[in-house]
Formats: sequence, C-alpha cells, structure tokens
Amino acid sequence: MIPEPPQPPTDALILAALSPAQRDVVARLAVAFGAAGQELYLVGGIVRDILNRRRPPRDLDFATSAAPAASRRLGEAAGASAVYDVGERFGTIGFVFAAPSDAPINVEVTTYRAEHYPDETRFPTVQLGGRLEDDLARRDFTVNAMAADAATGRLVDPFSGQADLAQGVLRAVGDPDERFAEDPLRLLRAARFVAQLGFGIHPETREAMLRHAPSLGRISQERIFAELTRLLLGEERYPKDGLEALRETGLLDVAIPELAPLAAEAGGSPSGPREKDLWEHTKQVVVQAPPRPVVRWAALLHDAAKPLTRTVDAFGEVHFFGHEQRSADLARKLLRRLKADRASQDAVVRLVELHARPAAYEPDWTDSAVRRLALEAGDVWADLLDLAAADVTSAREHKRQAAAARVAALRAQFARLEAEHELAKLQSPLDGHELMALFDRGPGIWIKHVKEHLRELVIDGALDPGDQVAAARIARELIAAEDSPGGV
Repeated sequence: MIPEPPQPPTDALILAALSPAQRDVVARLAVAFGAAGQELYLVGGIVRDILNRRRPPRDLDFATSAAPAASRRLGEAAGASAVYDVGERFGTIGFVFAAPSDAPINVEVTTYRAEHYPDETRFPTVQLGGRLEDDLARRDFTVNAMAADAATGRLVDPFSGQADLAQGVLRAVGDPDERFAEDPLRLLRAARFVAQLGFGIHPETREAMLRHAPSLGRISQERIFAELTRLLLGEERYPKDGLEALRETGLLDVAIPELAPLAAEAGGSPSGPREKDLWEHTKQVVVQAPPRPVVRWAALLHDAAKPLTRTVDAFGEVHFFGHEQRSADLARKLLRRLKADRASQDAVVRLVELHARPAAYEPDWTDSAVRRLALEAGDVWADLLDLAAADVTSAREHKRQAAAARVAALRAQFARLEAEHELAKLQSPLDGHELMALFDRGPGIWIKHVKEHLRELVIDGALDPGDQVAAARIARELIAAEDSPGGV
C-alpha cells in the first residue's frame, strides 16, 4: 500500500511550522497590532516555503492595515531591539528581535499597498492602504500571493496559490502580460523560482515571458546579475531547469547574449553525434559544481567560447584550440557588463582560464609543476579543483572514475606539499652554525640537543619559529643548566 503524501499545513499548523523564537515574535506582534485594531498577516515567500515544506522559514515578512508610523510604534511596543527604515515611503518598516538562544530575527512589516506603473520605467507610484486582497493582487506569482493571519494562522489564498504549489506550477497572478509589463524583472524571477523550487511554468505565463523577453533590457545590469546568481545557486538539479527556462523564453539572448552561440546548440552539435551537446554539458557542470557563486558562474562560462573555436581535422576529430582563453575573455566582458564586483570578476575569469589544467594531471607531475599551477590559481585553488571535478559529465563510468581519480590525486599531492611546508616551518629558529657562533663552540652532539629542545617549543606553540632572540635566550639557559654542577 502506497502511503498518501503528507498534507500541507494550514491554519494554526502554519504558525506551528515556525521555530519557537519565530513563533514568539509573531505572537508578540499579533498581540500589539490586534490591540490597536490593525490587521497583520505573514505574506509571500515565508508562507510559500511553509506550505511547500522544502525550506525552513527564514525572515518574517508581514503585510498590515497599519500606516508606516503606526507599524513603527507597534513594533517597538512588541519588543523590537532595533528599528530601521527599509522604505517608509513605500510602506515598509524593518525590525530586529533579539532571540536568547538563536540568531536575531529580522522582520519587515509593509502597509497594504497598490502600485500603478504610469510608463515603461520600473518605478511605480505607490498607494498605501486598502485591503489585503488588493495587496496580494499586485504580487508576481500565485505561490507568492498567499497570506496567513499572524494571530490564528488562517490562510488567505485568493488566487489558488496553494493548488499551484501542490502541482508545482508557477503561474502569474491575474493577466501575465500585465504582470510582466509592470515589472520585467519578474521574467527573471520566474526562471529563478524554477531553479530554486523545481516548478514548471504555466503555459500562459511561459508564452507571456516569451512575448516580453525584450523588455528585460529596461532592467539595470546589477539587478540582472543578482537574479542570475540566485538562479545559479538553486537547489539540487533545478538550476538546469532554470537555465533551460531562460533559453526557451528568449531571456538568455537578452540577459546573457554571450551564451547565445552555446545555447543555440541545444539538442546536438554541428559536428554530429561524435561530439557531446555543449549546452547540456554546461548545465550539468553547473549543478555538479558546489553552490558557491564564483564556482557556479565559472561552470556556466567555462566552455562559452567553444562554438567560436570549433575546428574539425582531416580525421573528423573535433578541436577547440584556445577555447579556455577565449572563454575567459568572454567571461570578463560579460561580468563587467553585468557590473559584478571586481573580486568576483577576477575569480571567475581565473577559473575559466585554468579550468582544463587539472584534467591534464598525471602521476608523474613534479612537485614544482603542482606548486606552479597552485601559484597561478592563487586564492581560487580550491575552487579550481572543485570546478575540475564537476567538469566531468561523460556517460561512461570508467571515464568519470578516471577523471575523478586525477583530481583526487592532484588534491592529495598538493595536500602533501602543504603539509611538508607546514612541517618545514616547525624547526628550531637557530641552526647549527648560528648556535656555534652564539656559544663560540665547535660542532658536537650538544647542537642536536639544543635544536631539538627549541623545536619542541615551536611545536608546542611556546616559541615562534622566527623568534631568534627568544631562542638564543632559551639556548643560553639550557646550556647554562647543562654546564652547571649536577646539570644534564
């Protein structure tokens, strides 16, 4: 007998899904706002995540009938340890509540609002006040347009978000053309939610995304970079679906046109079946790479220039000579355009430039060759090895095992060199020549005794390896003790 899937929590069970510290904060706020005759509802992502039971609820977001000044006063009355202005003219007040045994709890309370977009800018006119249902109607997708009463947990779901959540469907609230025309960033948010939640996009919403893809050009490059980064950091295998959503809706051509030649090869390569699908390979490397921003961006871009460097020799073998440097140059151009921070630009470019080097490792590599590669990688050495391990998508098990063994052996050799380097530091600060000069004595077993004593102090952390002054003092005391009557 197949057990029935667990039913999603509703009403009071929504509040029960919060942590004890979160429940305490919600209860205090519910009492304060209720005593003032004001409505207060948990809204948006936290309600979605509780119902979806996939991710633990994090920051608390509320919608309220109270005006911003009243929200500020009521939050303070509920015991907030700090109050800050998130965007008071848009109705949002932020609070921090101290939690004795947990990290502080961040809270945002926003007055019910309606938005009007007078033209093609992203900056709406905001009208505060109104009803909860009007506030939910302005939101992007039905799964984000649900609310839960802060006092009772009662679910308010005017757009059937719970049903879409159960079916794993991302559907725009109301008319999708209107939602995307209001704010084209929602186009990327749709693909990002696919990558985070693993949902499919409702056909009408997908068709509207395709129609509105060119309008993404109205969005600032910084916002595009932030949304794409969140997409790449999605859970499990879902970033593959998010990237595919970008390609299928035309958003990739607008947001990351540098990847258009690679994505155009989806389903097969111009060289025929002997060559792997570069787009499918890229998506697989992304999900196999650790979910760290620079590694995921490098995974996305590591083969970006392969379509531009493809050659086929007389024997039908396909080559991509120089694709590493071309891809690195393309990555630099793309990340500069997206206004990524300089540290991320440098890290991603270095990873893309060097991504193929670990795959060339052989057991006969000298220690100096390993050190040289590690020196070239610098701060991204660990990321480079992780990227190299992810860059293996062959369907043949023996190839995957051989590639994994190469990366593991390179890690082990470098770890040995690091350990040896650290051990080399754990030596006496004074060598034999310095000791003979210090005591004006010739060579003898006494040097070994003194050096071993000093080295033990270094190992124990009682003596710095570079502190020759302290070492000389200790050596004098040791020799004096040995030379004294009854000394060793």
